[in-house]
Amino acid sequence: MSEPGFQVIARRWRPRRFDELVGQEHIVRTLRNALETKRMAHAYLFVGPRGTGKTTTARILAKALNCAGGPKPDFSLDDPVCHAIEQGSCLDVVEIDAASNRGIDDAKKIRDECQYAPTNCPFKVFIIDEVHQLTKEAFNALLKTLEEPPPWVKFILATTEADKILPTITSRCQRLEFHPISEEVIAAQLARIVKADGVTADQHALTAIARLASGGMRDSQSILDQVISFAGKKITEADVLSIYGLASVQQVTDLCQGIATCDGKKVLALCDAFHAEGRDLLRVLADLQSRVRAATLDAVRSGGSSAQLGAPLATEQLVRLLECLQEGEHGIRQGLSPRANFEVTLLKAIEQSRSRSIDLLIKDIAAAAAGLPREPGQKKIRTTAAAPAAPEPVASEPSAPATPAVPAVPVAVPTPSRVVDVPIEDSGLLEESLPPLDIEAAEAEASSSDRREAFAFPESALASLPVAEVGKTAFPGDKEFHDAVNALPPGLKEKLKDTIGAEFTALRPVPVGKLRRPL
Repeated sequence: MSEPGFQVIARRWRPRRFDELVGQEHIVRTLRNALETKRMAHAYLFVGPRGTGKTTTARILAKALNCAGGPKPDFSLDDPVCHAIEQGSCLDVVEIDAASNRGIDDAKKIRDECQYAPTNCPFKVFIIDEVHQLTKEAFNALLKTLEEPPPWVKFILATTEADKILPTITSRCQRLEFHPISEEVIAAQLARIVKADGVTADQHALTAIARLASGGMRDSQSILDQVISFAGKKITEADVLSIYGLASVQQVTDLCQGIATCDGKKVLALCDAFHAEGRDLLRVLADLQSRVRAATLDAVRSGGSSAQLGAPLATEQLVRLLECLQEGEHGIRQGLSPRANFEVTLLKAIEQSRSRSIDLLIKDIAAAAAGLPREPGQKKIRTTAAAPAAPEPVASEPSAPATPAVPAVPVAVPTPSRVVDVPIEDSGLLEESLPPLDIEAAEAEASSSDRREAFAFPESALASLPVAEVGKTAFPGDKEFHDAVNALPPGLKEKLKDTIGAEFTALRPVPVGKLRRPL
């Protein structure tokens, strides 16, 4: 039996002023500014999850409206009106539970009471909790009063399901959204509570309680009350986990690592441990989804990959993994064997984390090939300083007249139908001296390594080729052309013809300085 006068933590630590509200700073700022500037609306709609402070804020706002010297945001808790509102004995502040007073007759009663001025306070405040429970007829009965109430009436409607409220009601109110409170804020508030109550609790235990609360401060305080009843004045994480069937942070981390590294044995061993320890599999799955979601967001921010789960995974793999966990939640909740469905879900998650879509594979292959010389118009056969390629076939003619201003090397050019860009030490040689060449046809004929070797010979051979100084282009039938072709290294002409079908049709003068220019 609880001792006389005992109040649970949720009631003892209920905020009484705006300064004590935790986790809803945007709501506090809005109402404070409205009170200071005297711009109070006649109806407010408080929307948010359970336990986030909607009814508490409504009571604080009622105190601020009716306190001595009000309306003002800062009031004294010793004020008789404020004290009466806290005790629920103020006749001008009416709290209505719409879950049990939801009919049209109840709405008519509220409408009739609005016609009478307040007795002791400046304003008559109606706080209607769970207002979405009102029937459609009750809502319609309040429409005119909500739109144009008497100057002394204020309405504060609170609900957890705003979608069930008629749009005609919402449009007549100022809507304030109460957010779920973060785990860090809840854990910090619990730390203040246990310190004030003389209870010792490690940080991991408070964090576990905050996880269980799912954003509700009232839920976290109720859980803390139960844990204190179980563990006494010293609370550990193991106490919280054993009462509510949570998996420890380390167990969830190991489970993430097992999935990311495809370690099925480790995952199944953890599943056995969860079953033996009586863990809530749905809560374990929820914690796992939270980790995967955080890793997915990290992958998006970092450019496509994240290693938060223990191994690098691409964004697409993490999304597949998260979808698999979400699909498995229904089977665990509704299936005949939650344990078997949980294990199957995790094994499927392992497979999904390693699979790759065809689109992503094509994208990766295209990215890998982006640096290769495979685009139209690029030269496909290039030389480097370490491995010079074969030179253009050259021929010399001792009897040819010399041109002292520009020494040249005669070059025999293949036929236009089977043209190849045969590079030597200077790729600009043919680009600047010859017509455009058919690069793609040459690559199709000379793509294999053995054909490329046919053109490769050392620079010493290039230096030893016979050189004739000519000043004009020669063609088949000219003595210069005939002598130049015959002066080629033995077998080179036949090798070129057999390999790529090349025939020599012209002899052009090329400056020797260009031939020796480095790449």
